[in-house]
Amino acid sequence: MNGNIRVGNLFGIPFYINPSWFLVLVLVTWSYSGGLAAQFPGLPIGVPLLLGLFTALLLFASVLAHELGHSFVALRQGVGVNSITLFLFGGLASLEKESETPAEAFWVAIAGPLVSLFLAGLIGIVGYTSAATGPLAAILGLLASVNLALALFNLIPGLPLDGGNILKATVWKITGNPYKGMKFASRMGQVVGWVAIATGILPLFVTGSFGGFWNLLIGWFLLQNAGQAAQYASVKEQLDGLTAADAVTPNSPVVSAQLSLREFADQLILNPGQWRKFLVVNADDQLVGEVAVDSLRMVPGDRWSETLVGELAKPVDAFRTVPSNQPLMDVIKILEEKQLPALTVIRDNGILVGLLEKPSIINLLQHRTQATPA
Repeated sequence: MNGNIRVGNLFGIPFYINPSWFLVLVLVTWSYSGGLAAQFPGLPIGVPLLLGLFTALLLFASVLAHELGHSFVALRQGVGVNSITLFLFGGLASLEKESETPAEAFWVAIAGPLVSLFLAGLIGIVGYTSAATGPLAAILGLLASVNLALALFNLIPGLPLDGGNILKATVWKITGNPYKGMKFASRMGQVVGWVAIATGILPLFVTGSFGGFWNLLIGWFLLQNAGQAAQYASVKEQLDGLTAADAVTPNSPVVSAQLSLREFADQLILNPGQWRKFLVVNADDQLVGEVAVDSLRMVPGDRWSETLVGELAKPVDAFRTVPSNQPLMDVIKILEEKQLPALTVIRDNGILVGLLEKPSIINLLQHRTQATPA
């Protein structure tokens, strides 16, 4: 999964750690342990480092709680959660699908910041009421402030931040169009990304300092993800309402089961093409299976006239077939997740519609884009 390391499950949700997380863990541990050693010089050797590691893990636990907030609300709405991943810039809860209404999308988006705000308040109260002192007080103060910062930063109105998803839900509610919401929030995310990059570069020119390095990284991250979200929204808008049947490859490779191998071979000679495998249908156009051109070699040439194509047909695997009315966006996900070059499209009664390939989807998108007024 993109090099991510599977750690286990959290409440039934697969939990991953990206290798970049270890870099941040080391940096946070080293940085905060140095701060503790300077602030409390009487600490025994090695203790600041252990406290720094403990604090770093608590900080990441806060990020994890933030993502669990999104996940639990999504699960209550019937939206599955594919995974939660911790990486360089924080965490990501991957949902199976979008919320069905703007109100549901709003609550999924706001849940993470609300969890962080709750933790900031709770930790702050514990630190105040317990009258903690020394390193413990410093750690509690840091945890409270980081959770507050996590909530406020994520509320910035631009994708892929939670504030961007809140903005997307708001625009969706006002316009009634989820794609307009995603596009607008994506553009805002790009604006925020450029602002972050500018604030990262400015100190370099003014003071010669690299103090804005993290701003540069965050800005780049926002730009990349906001741009991808905008492209995704455009593609999804073009695919809205389309089904698998709409993207079937013209002149799909189909052959009758009643055809003899001799007739089949003659067709291949007269009409040579790219196809090395054909879908086989019966007299009612129902899918029987598939036959490979190379399978002709299994039958002696003197038996081709008496052997039917249907006799060589092999069943098509169920995972390589989709119903004709399946949304095209879902079909694309199947092609990507299972790394398939094509899918066989059939109707509920088993009648074959044809073969669906990635190039045919691209052609369909291009035609719809050209037909859409500017």
